[in-house]
Amino acid sequence: IYIAALVAVGLSPVVTRLERRRFRATRPLPRWVAILEVYLLLVVVLVIFTVLVVPPLIEQARGFWTAIPDLLDRGQTWLMERGILAQKLSLGDAIQQAAGSGGGSDAVSTIVGALSGFVGGVFGFLTILILAFYLLLDSRGLFRHFIALLPKGERERVEDASRRISSKVSAWLAGQLLLGAIIGITAAIGLWALGVPYFYVLALIAGLGEMIPVVGPILAAIPAVAVALTVSPTTALFVTIFFLAQQQVENHVLVPKIMERQVGMSPGLVIISLLIGGSLLGIVGAILAVPTGAIVQVVFQELLPESDD
Repeated sequence: IYIAALVAVGLSPVVTRLERRRFRATRPLPRWVAILEVYLLLVVVLVIFTVLVVPPLIEQARGFWTAIPDLLDRGQTWLMERGILAQKLSLGDAIQQAAGSGGGSDAVSTIVGALSGFVGGVFGFLTILILAFYLLLDSRGLFRHFIALLPKGERERVEDASRRISSKVSAWLAGQLLLGAIIGITAAIGLWALGVPYFYVLALIAGLGEMIPVVGPILAAIPAVAVALTVSPTTALFVTIFFLAQQQVENHVLVPKIMERQVGMSPGLVIISLLIGGSLLGIVGAILAVPTGAIVQVVFQELLPESDD
C-alpha cells in the first residue's frame, strides 16, 4: 500500500499536467484518461525495451549460461596459479556450496521458492499499479476529506506541504529511472568498447543495480569484473577502472543535482535514511528510504517552527 501511495504521489504532477489539457476544446481532459496515458507511456517504453533489448539479451544470457562452466574453470585456474584457491570445484559443487549442503530436496524447494517468489512479485507489481491508479483517480476526494479534518487556519499550510512532498517524490522517481538508464547505457557502451562478452546482460545488471542505493552499484560491478577476468587480467583492470570512474561521475555530478537540488535532501540525511530503511526492510527499505526521508523532512520543516513558538 505504501509503495502504491509513493507511486501515486510521484506520478501525480505528471497526471495533473496532462489533465489540464483541453478535451474537445471545451473541458479539461478527464483524470482517468490522463492516468491511462501515463500507464500507456509506461507500456510503450516496456514494449520498446522488449523489442530492442530482450532478444539480444536472451541470446547473450543463453550463451553466458552455456559458457559458465568454462568461465568458472578459467577463473579457478587463474586463482590456483596465484595460490588463492587450493582445488577446483565443478559448477554443481559451487552451486551446492552456495546453496548449502542439503541434497536434492533443498534444490527442489529452492526452485519452487524462486518460482513462487517470481509469481508473487509479478502479482505484487500489478497490484501496486492497480492500487496506484485508484489512488490517483480518487486523490482529490481523499485529500479533500483529509483536509476537512484539520482546523481552517492550518489547511493552506498542509496543502503547501503536500505539494512539496508530491514534487519531491516525483523528482525522486524520475531521478531513479534516469540514473538507472544512464548507468545502463554507459555501461553497455563501455563494456562493448572494452571487448567484454555478454555486455547486454552485464549492462542491464548495472542499470538495475543503480536502483538499489549504496550496495547496488558495487554488487552490479562484480559480475562484469568477473567476466572480464576470463578475457584477461588487463581487461578486468580496465573494467574496474571504468566502473570506478562511472560511479565517481554518478556520485559527484548526477546524484547531487537530482537528490540535493530537486529532492532537496542533504547527503547526511540521505545516509541516515538509507541506514534506517535498510535495517527495517532490507533492500526494499533502502529503495524507499530517500522518498520517505524527503516526506519526513517536509513534515519536520512544518512542525519545528510551530514547536519553537
